Amino acid sequence: MFEVLSSYWPHILAVLSIAMGAVAAIHAAMTKREVRSALGWVGVILLSPLLGALIYAVVGVNRIRRKSLISRRALHLDELWRTLSHYGVSREAVETRFGSRMAGLKTLGDRVAKHALSSGNRIDMLSSGAETYAAFCEAIDAAERSVILETYIFDRDAAGLRVADRLIAAHRRGVAVRVLIDAVGARYSVPSIIGYLTDAGVAVATFNGKVIMGLRLPYANLRTHRKILVADGAVAFLGGMNIRSAFEGDEAARDTHFRLTGPVVADIFAVAAEDWHFETGEILTGADWGVAPFAAEPGTPSFVRTVVSGPDTNLETNQKMMMGAFSVAEKSIRIMSPYFLPDNILLGALATAARRGVTVDIVIPAQNNLAIVSHAMAAQFDQILKDGSRIFRAGGQFDHSKLMTVDGQWSFVGSSNLDSRSLRLNFEIDLEVFDTAFAATIEARIDASLEGAEPVTQEELRRRPFVYRLFDRVLWLGSPYL
Repeated sequence: MFEVLSSYWPHILAVLSIAMGAVAAIHAAMTKREVRSALGWVGVILLSPLLGALIYAVVGVNRIRRKSLISRRALHLDELWRTLSHYGVSREAVETRFGSRMAGLKTLGDRVAKHALSSGNRIDMLSSGAETYAAFCEAIDAAERSVILETYIFDRDAAGLRVADRLIAAHRRGVAVRVLIDAVGARYSVPSIIGYLTDAGVAVATFNGKVIMGLRLPYANLRTHRKILVADGAVAFLGGMNIRSAFEGDEAARDTHFRLTGPVVADIFAVAAEDWHFETGEILTGADWGVAPFAAEPGTPSFVRTVVSGPDTNLETNQKMMMGAFSVAEKSIRIMSPYFLPDNILLGALATAARRGVTVDIVIPAQNNLAIVSHAMAAQFDQILKDGSRIFRAGGQFDHSKLMTVDGQWSFVGSSNLDSRSLRLNFEIDLEVFDTAFAATIEARIDASLEGAEPVTQEELRRRPFVYRLFDRVLWLGSPYL
């Protein structure tokens, strides 16, 4: 065998290159939704069939096939089905309160999102790490039956250990505890929090962690960016907050999270339970995982929908929802995002809204935690300003919040950034909220960030040296994978 390999290795290598290159090129041509993306990958593969095919296998595949196995019925929530239906929101109810344009947006959500818009929910904003982690600990300490936590980053630092210790204590008093951490995010701290939890007997899994042994190499670039905590099926938390000490203290980065009660908790739990099943095969059923009764009356605000996105059957759901919102806006679109790198489709929708007379304000941090992303964002600023939108750089500590309002009536909050990774590669969870009071809360949060913010101007951009502008554009070329 060795003699054959030593004599014919060039021929074997050539055959492998042709075979792997052909398979990868065909896959790219057949699966990519955009012509430029397909051409780019086919070009890379043709230039270097073997290496190009390997690179494509790791970062080029942006769809994962997984059946949507978990639903309310699969989770044995049949007894709540009739109750949940009473909290459904009709198009007429939305039109009466918010007008015909928002009613159309509700219909869009019904058709592209898998979860219904429900009434009788309460949503409270948590505006700091200290406030969020304290609320986490309170909910975990109060849990009597179950806690499920899904997150991108869970550091083994002071903040992480405080939450981990509460989870361990809950497990020891008999509460069913499940923790799902992204395989990449789990390695942001060394040693990982995983060992700390598993040593104490807590059930922990890593999302997409079995890349080699689990034969998931083509999906190595796909991550869960969701941040979910559900306790006793009664209270849920989601938003942009990872679990790490960087969000605590006087010099901490800022972020925004949300505490929810009401029918929407059942949908949030179903998302986390489906991700847990995908990794472990365990379906979370039984008395421990039931959803608690709802206290609010049907038909009362807030109207909330869980919006699930990811590189599976939910591809680009978040983008479709935002596109719909931009198209119905009459007065204002307000966006706050740490990583603002949307594609031309979203930028075109914002430009169209601005040209119709809608005030479009985009707030980004003056100091970004990812310098590469900051430079790539700057490459788009000139065109955004030309199209009529306004951009503001908020001073102070880095703000990781993802907030959006339209016309002071509709809000979109959660884990999604406005970049290609969140819109196409990550598994995300957001909330669509029809509620003027909640929108006012979000806008007040944005207004607070605008105090002392510096507007970005075309004159400022043009004064930058050509070398810097070229550098920005070069980094912008890699924006789909930043």
